[in-house]
Amino acid sequence: MAVTTATDTDFEQLLKDNPRVVVKYYADWCGACKMFAPKYKRVSNEEDNAGVLFLDVNAEHNEVARKAAGVSNLPFLAAFKDGVLVEGSAASKEEYLRKLIDMTA
Repeated sequence: MAVTTATDTDFEQLLKDNPRVVVKYYADWCGACKMFAPKYKRVSNEEDNAGVLFLDVNAEHNEVARKAAGVSNLPFLAAFKDGVLVEGSAASKEEYLRKLIDMTA
């Protein structure tokens, strides 16, 4: 599944409509965010992850979505199950991303 860009306008509805959601919070100036983006996209396209919605949220422009996960630093990854935050942390490791995906199952 492709990565979907979310904003404050549609963030809560996307969480309601999708039981398994992983979010990458980023900023345009964040070098680590840019370096992690290809890994995030690759994992999102894996067949095993077809039931997970992968979101990209610009943390600087979307305060509501940022606060929903308690974003403290960038990049920040968060997992939501049935609209509820399961876990989130400032991270850019593929292993942590996979752990979050498993937590939404």
